[in-house]
Amino acid sequence: MATVVVVGGGHNGLVCAAYLARAGHDVTVLEAGPDTGGCAATVDALGARVNICNCDHTMVRTTAIADELDLAAHGLRYLEVDPQALHVGWDDAAGPAFVQFREVERTLDALARTHPTQVEGYRRYLADATPVARLLTELTSTPPTPGRVLATLADRRVTALPRLLDWSRRSVGEVLGRYLTDPFLVAGAFTTGPAVWGAAPSTPGTGLGAVGIAMRHLVGIGRPVGGSGALPAALRSALEAAGGRVRTGARVTRVLAEGDAARGVLLDTGEEVPAEVVVSSVDPRTTVVDWLGPHPPAGAEAVVARWRARTTPDGYESKLDAVVGTLPVFPQVQRLQELVGPFDQHAPTVTLAPDTAAIERAHAALHRGEVAARPMALVNTPSALDPSMRVGEDHVLSLEVLWTPYAVPGGWATSAEPRRWLDLLTAQVGPAFAAGVRRWRVVTPEDYERDLGLPRGWAPSFSGGPLAALVGRDRELTRYATPVRGLYLTGAGTFPGAGVWGASGRNAAAVVRADLDRR
Repeated sequence: MATVVVVGGGHNGLVCAAYLARAGHDVTVLEAGPDTGGCAATVDALGARVNICNCDHTMVRTTAIADELDLAAHGLRYLEVDPQALHVGWDDAAGPAFVQFREVERTLDALARTHPTQVEGYRRYLADATPVARLLTELTSTPPTPGRVLATLADRRVTALPRLLDWSRRSVGEVLGRYLTDPFLVAGAFTTGPAVWGAAPSTPGTGLGAVGIAMRHLVGIGRPVGGSGALPAALRSALEAAGGRVRTGARVTRVLAEGDAARGVLLDTGEEVPAEVVVSSVDPRTTVVDWLGPHPPAGAEAVVARWRARTTPDGYESKLDAVVGTLPVFPQVQRLQELVGPFDQHAPTVTLAPDTAAIERAHAALHRGEVAARPMALVNTPSALDPSMRVGEDHVLSLEVLWTPYAVPGGWATSAEPRRWLDLLTAQVGPAFAAGVRRWRVVTPEDYERDLGLPRGWAPSFSGGPLAALVGRDRELTRYATPVRGLYLTGAGTFPGAGVWGASGRNAAAVVRADLDRR
């Protein structure tokens, strides 16, 4: 049995800790904040329970985490979201709204009524993208060493591999443009994919973001009862049931090392927490540069210098939470229902997006410290599907606005931008909605930095893709082990990346266990 400290109580840190505790190790999670969950948490605000980030879970459902950790026994239950997506333009010039159902044929039938010229392209897209989505879920389910990858590919004839590698190098706009000629559909698909990475449609290396549409058909979207935070809550319960511990309010300031090996961490109170194994699930740069430097342990000098030369990007997403007495009703969606038949328009997240040319302009505006006149936005009302999140007769609404700069002229505290976003939404759904807004708040990149410890409000995300992982580029991100013996990385900054996924935590635990077994 080894003594293990996991730094950071986000969902990846909790996944890793739960697996290691179930394997018999003495595990403690150190979380700087007052509670666990990180960006996947659900918190008290506005007299309601609101999600820190979007509540739609897809990728975690491609993993075996829920079954292997028996999360149902710890309270996790998912509600199925169907339809799975609604794309709406900022004006009627964009044409009819698009609806994606879980069932492929129902989606195609709807598409035939709204965008008939796109039906065959959508069929071709699914024929090409679905095998890529299946292969992607297999490749991310284990640590991506060449031996494991080759074993996966040898299990069966994998015709999707060349396409996966090709798409990895291309832009998402280029990939989707091979199948969909309507820029409205491309813009909607982009907004629910690479847009949340801060990339433009034309950015090379974002092409795998095009598999999102197929992944939703393949896996389906689910929402935990009680909010997104029900997942990290179940993970913490599983960890503690296996003998693990969680300490909140425990802020790490340094990784302690002796020779070339980690021996624990130092807290901001001056307390040393000894450990044979340290797993960090926070921003990799914080771990490598701030906690190992300025005098790194033997053998770690090169990796510290490499990370020190990198700059931390600025955060680019804000979220407006509200308690509302009237659910938003989009006229475009009402007209869509007249064409395709009735469905629950309040169940899925609604994507509001301009065309792809406007998105490219918005990307340039972001780097000038500006918000687009009509930004990309995600609207959801989780309480419509989940009655446990209602506030009496009122509902909870979230409006995520993409590509908002870290800082705006005069500061976010006095900025008129958040009110403008609410006014833009009101212009879409009518004045009755505005009259029903009881109270609201905004969370900006500055708030994410202060409350969640995200430097510059930026949530790190591994961006190298499967090809980088296969060849071991940035090995500390793709193999989870650092040059410091006993120090490992996990979290959104490591393979396979951001989102509510958990694969990084599961993979890192497998690497730690294998190393401990070899010792």
